Amino acid sequence: MLTIDQLKDAKVEDLERFADLIRKRIIEVVSQNGGHLASNLGVVELTLALYKVFDPRQDVIVWDTSHQCYAHKLLTYRWNEFSTLRKFGGISGFNTTKESPLDRFGAGHAGTAVAAALGIEKGLNLLGQKKNVVVVLGDGALTNGETLESLNQLKSLNSKLKIVLNDNGMSISQNVGALSEAFAKLRTSQAYLTFKNLVKKALSISSLGKNLEEELKRLRESLKQFIQGVDFFEALGLKHIGPVDGHDLRLLVGIFERIRDYDYPVVVHVVTQKGRGYKPAEENCVFFHSSPKFDPESGEPVLKEGWLSYSEVFGETLLRLAQTDEKLFAITAAMPDGTGLRKFSESLPDRFVDLGITEQSCVTFAAGLASVGMRPVVAIYSTFLQRAYDQIVHDVALQDLNVIFAVDRAGLVGEDGPTHHGVFDIALFRTVPNSKIFAPRSLQDLVNVLRSVVEMNVNGTVAIRYPKQTEAGIFEELWNQSKLIDPFQWEIIKEGKDVAVLAVGTMVQNVLSANLNATVVHVRCVKPLDEKTLLRIAETHESIVTVEEGVINGGFGESVLNFLNDRGLVKKVLLMGIEDDFVPHGSREELLKLQKLDPESIRDRVVLFLRKEVGTYGDQVGMRRS
Repeated sequence: MLTIDQLKDAKVEDLERFADLIRKRIIEVVSQNGGHLASNLGVVELTLALYKVFDPRQDVIVWDTSHQCYAHKLLTYRWNEFSTLRKFGGISGFNTTKESPLDRFGAGHAGTAVAAALGIEKGLNLLGQKKNVVVVLGDGALTNGETLESLNQLKSLNSKLKIVLNDNGMSISQNVGALSEAFAKLRTSQAYLTFKNLVKKALSISSLGKNLEEELKRLRESLKQFIQGVDFFEALGLKHIGPVDGHDLRLLVGIFERIRDYDYPVVVHVVTQKGRGYKPAEENCVFFHSSPKFDPESGEPVLKEGWLSYSEVFGETLLRLAQTDEKLFAITAAMPDGTGLRKFSESLPDRFVDLGITEQSCVTFAAGLASVGMRPVVAIYSTFLQRAYDQIVHDVALQDLNVIFAVDRAGLVGEDGPTHHGVFDIALFRTVPNSKIFAPRSLQDLVNVLRSVVEMNVNGTVAIRYPKQTEAGIFEELWNQSKLIDPFQWEIIKEGKDVAVLAVGTMVQNVLSANLNATVVHVRCVKPLDEKTLLRIAETHESIVTVEEGVINGGFGESVLNFLNDRGLVKKVLLMGIEDDFVPHGSREELLKLQKLDPESIRDRVVLFLRKEVGTYGDQVGMRRS
């Protein structure tokens, strides 16, 4: 077992050996459990060098996004537990304060680290605690508005943050190479800094000295800009070092030792290679960014043949529609592959844009497109779309613009855990006036709904939510069998007695598998309610059960209760969904069982509900969450 205790007196040769051990452990576990492989393999040397100089038990290290934290976890006393990575009851694939006090700040979304670190630094100062606060940024965090806003505040807050910018592919600066590395060594040399301070002190004695100091400063800045170009970070008042090789342990340790006692903010720009040390990940870092289980020898993924994801089917369907509808335009936030839009981007590059990790900008960009008559489709994971709630309200809905939101990864996504579960989107969109929310129950239904929304010109703020799951299917068959439907109409799949179960999208199959003697209704349209069908159900059934893969508070079930109450319809109603808590990580099947949304639990809960003597909604005891 390797820990930070072994780093203090370690030589560079020891660190190189440690790097090999860490990579071997990461590949071993991720091949069995799935996870973020490429980015974690890329920061092994960076983490070792950083933790040799900055002890995370004494200093504060904040990892942005934190999907680069595997080496951190291994070094902070979780070597043995690492085999439980992303498993139900095991350790998380992200930093979380609930797991370890050395996970200083939890995160699963990009762009939060600098703001959090500024708050931590200010709090420590007020408490009289002198600690270094270090931020590790990476994977596009600089495109995120929150990061840029926070960088802009460092100087005015007199911050001393040390920021390590892990550049593993994005083009931030062009000043790479030996000259820049030599420049970095010169600028971080303690001897150089001491000499410069002595000269400044001497020159400041006379007005001539001050003038000479200013001229020397101008000369230095002119030379630097001639060689390196205008420096974004130094324009913000931050010292900028690099780019430097993020796999050169000797260089990294030297730089971190030199900046440790800086009393001003500094950015160390390191360049790393995604997938470093594992050829399959080096050659296909996009796939191995968040990989499924794979054969560690060959790198071949363990996938089901002939199965399609909802994301793939969405992307293929949108491309087919866009080939005959010139107003369709696809937008994503750094997820062209994850959202299934890669083929669209290659086929129709003029009608596709990836704006990086800028969900807010993506939504307002779409509003701008819609304002001149285009039909934008914004494909963003449910959990990330939460960041753009104000833009959905202020820029799209308030102006009654026609924007389609493809809400990917809706529901419980599994092993990525609470930061990634898409359980709030129904409640989010329900609060937006005149919004429409659709929830297809199968791949075929997704094609039908998307076709119908586009070809029938369903206007306004439109959300189509679908899960991360895969199903057996062939896209050509799905497309050929697709048809226009009324997307607002619910579908009665099965007639039963006494109780009607209203299942939203993905929950239809679980309800059917529960084998209840009940009427089963597919709630394809969550908002607006299919009032005609709901009234007929209320008139012919004594009890109603709603089932949704989203939070109960603010969810579909509450809208049913409000509808019944407004019309004075006294019914026994049971709401099933995600309770008022954050759901941990684990397989989707395990989490559905935990939330009592698996077929067996649904059956048991409905049977128990019908046997109980429950009151009516009118006297406030009919709403049960048993």
